[in-house]
Amino acid sequence: MIKTMSSYHDSKQARFMTATTGKWLLVIVWVSMLMMSVNARAEGISKEQVKGLDEQVQEIKSDVLAIAAELNRLEERLLYPSNTQVSVFVSLKTDDAFLLDSLELRVNEEAVAYHLYSYKELEALKKGGVQRIYTGNLNAGKHEVQVTMLGKSKGGTDLNHSESFWIEKSIRPKAVEISLASPGLANEVIELKEL
Repeated sequence: MIKTMSSYHDSKQARFMTATTGKWLLVIVWVSMLMMSVNARAEGISKEQVKGLDEQVQEIKSDVLAIAAELNRLEERLLYPSNTQVSVFVSLKTDDAFLLDSLELRVNEEAVAYHLYSYKELEALKKGGVQRIYTGNLNAGKHEVQVTMLGKSKGGTDLNHSESFWIEKSIRPKAVEISLASPGLANEVIELKEL
């Protein structure tokens, strides 16, 4: 009789364990499915939120760039008021007879600009491009502008040429262009034109 009681007790405990384990297994499966659905919803929301944030970041970037451009314009107006502003541009006459290495600009015997030219810059100038080398302030009146160019001829000899010019500054903004040519191919190696 003891044996039957223990086997009855064991089978009852086994059934209880199976029922309890089954319930816990069902709860675990249900919680897992719930977590997966919450995870899937969170991923969907996250992707939408990320897209929204990305668009906002792009809008902010474009706003910052627009503000920076406006600040640059305002800075130029403040630093170089129209009644004292002078701008100097550089161009090459169309000939491939020399390579420009550098250009130095002096105004009233004071060095105001110096530029070393890269291959890409020379190509742009040869194709008709114009470079702004200097923007500054000058009072109304006469001013001396000295231009020194260094380069190489097509044959490889060094070129070193300087010219001095006088410009008359009025109360209006002044723009001048320095046009460079190879010595011997043009009457004027360095020519200054008022724009």
